[in-house]
Amino acid sequence: MAMTMPGVTEAVHLGADDIPWVELGDGSLMRLLQVRIREGLWIVHTRFNPGYEVQTHKHTGPVWGYTNSGAWKYKEYDYVNRAGSFLYEPAGSIHTLMVPSDTVGMTDVWFQIYGANLNLDPDGNIDLVTDASTVLRSYMNRCEKQGLPRPNVVVD
Repeated sequence: MAMTMPGVTEAVHLGADDIPWVELGDGSLMRLLQVRIREGLWIVHTRFNPGYEVQTHKHTGPVWGYTNSGAWKYKEYDYVNRAGSFLYEPAGSIHTLMVPSDTVGMTDVWFQIYGANLNLDPDGNIDLVTDASTVLRSYMNRCEKQGLPRPNVVVD
């Protein structure tokens, strides 16, 4: 069950083990920390394996990312995000997230995303749209399919 927070005036704490990690198909992991559907906000904590790559995409809103460990980059840029790196993406930037295959261990990154993620096909056409509502539904479905308890994701 999602933890809804209308009218909350006190801090909400979730411990490290309160939100389960779901498998993304290659051993990489994700957990959904908060969703604010009316604002289009979704906050995810990710752990990517070396060689992990997402489809080229753009966001309709801004994104903030903080790297806790490992290394990742966008194929379209030269810089590499490493432990302690902070990244801001303006709405509309197009990029392909990848973890270099020579990265040692998992890459741990926290993302705060506003708006939709528009996955693009090789011709630049929209192939898939992910937003706060769909990521919540997908996360809950993955928890169920992987035999995990239904988490108290903060939803408002």
